[in-house]
Amino acid sequence: MASKGGLLPITRAFLSSYYDKHPFPTISDHVPRLSHHLYNLSNHLCTTTTSLPQGERLLLKEVEMLPPHKIDENMWKNREHIEEIIFLLESSHWPKPLQQQSTPEDVELAHLLTRLTEKCQGTLKLLESIQSKSAENVFNTVMTYMPQDFRGALIRKQRERSERNKKAEVDAIVNSGGSIRDRYALLWKQQMERRRQLAQLGSAGGVYKTVVKYLVGVPQVLLDFVRQINDDQGPMEEQRHRYGPPVYALAKLVLNIHLFLSLSWWRFEDIKWQKHQISILEEAVDVYTSEMERFLKFIGEVFANSPFFVTAEEAGARYVKNDEYRESSVPAGKSYEVSLEVESVNSYIAWDFSVAQGKISMDIGFSIEYTNSLGQKTLMLPYRRYEYDQGNLCTLMAGKYKLIWDNSFSTFFRKALRYKVDCIPPVVEAAASDQG
Repeated sequence: MASKGGLLPITRAFLSSYYDKHPFPTISDHVPRLSHHLYNLSNHLCTTTTSLPQGERLLLKEVEMLPPHKIDENMWKNREHIEEIIFLLESSHWPKPLQQQSTPEDVELAHLLTRLTEKCQGTLKLLESIQSKSAENVFNTVMTYMPQDFRGALIRKQRERSERNKKAEVDAIVNSGGSIRDRYALLWKQQMERRRQLAQLGSAGGVYKTVVKYLVGVPQVLLDFVRQINDDQGPMEEQRHRYGPPVYALAKLVLNIHLFLSLSWWRFEDIKWQKHQISILEEAVDVYTSEMERFLKFIGEVFANSPFFVTAEEAGARYVKNDEYRESSVPAGKSYEVSLEVESVNSYIAWDFSVAQGKISMDIGFSIEYTNSLGQKTLMLPYRRYEYDQGNLCTLMAGKYKLIWDNSFSTFFRKALRYKVDCIPPVVEAAASDQG
């Protein structure tokens, strides 16, 4: 587990100072210009007909709306529309007259569309890679600050199980003939579910209540981080303020490319593409893919090196400890006990403690015993002397458990015991029910 001493989650002010060192060069003026041109061409195609198919109506409505505020939602929207464009540019989805390539102009246009397809595929691949690396970076950072024992393993297993279930949901939509729009609506819903689970990890809610709230050794700074990282006015708002405008402009352009191409395919037999229209489409795809790739490479590096935690001195704030530990003084010749009522088999009893006398580290005896309904006692953890210890015990029986710190061997010195103890219900069963 990474050291957490004196750390605080990043603040918006600190992130602002970090982003000051990484300004993004201004997006090309061609991006809004081409968006405007394509929008006008699409409007012309719409005004020459009495009704639009549902898909095109939805696209037109989306074009006239503001892009989503969140950067990651814009990323998913870009992915969706790139895939839609690739779908339309595949030869099997061309209008019938174009598929026949009966004229030299059609042959030339077919070559152009193939080139544009390849450019879009390259951008899509890069976008998918950046998103995947970003997600792994956040999760691995969180796990670095988690205890590296059964607790971390439980969260990793829960994540693996959750991701398998999410993939199965997506596969089910694809296999049932769902559209690209349907698939991405589900993908974004799943992304929000990941965010909700991350927030639950920080607030000890949902399935993570059994993994976090009752755990020993999970740093409070980590819980604070995952709870507030995506708040509307939290640290990520600074990210949206700095890098939102370029991605908003790119999202608008790719949406206009998609709308124009979709309307053109729908009206292909009624209209004849003019050279300037083909030229605008070609330029729009070229500008979009080059500018999007420039933005992705920049933002991928910035996010990969962006801090999540800083020292209290760096943040300009005082670190306040809030770790829910308790303290007790154990007199010489005496012992101190904590009793737990365990309701379920395969629960975990977890503990973390240290002991001192003044500023000097001292040791104390520690053991755990179980008492059944008949009052019979069984030693579950043999007596040993420790200066400090962190561990857990999987219960094989429900009933009363007693954690005992023994200072009876000491004749003169009382011990200052600082401890944290809890009982964790069976996590696998809790996780399974939450998934259902």
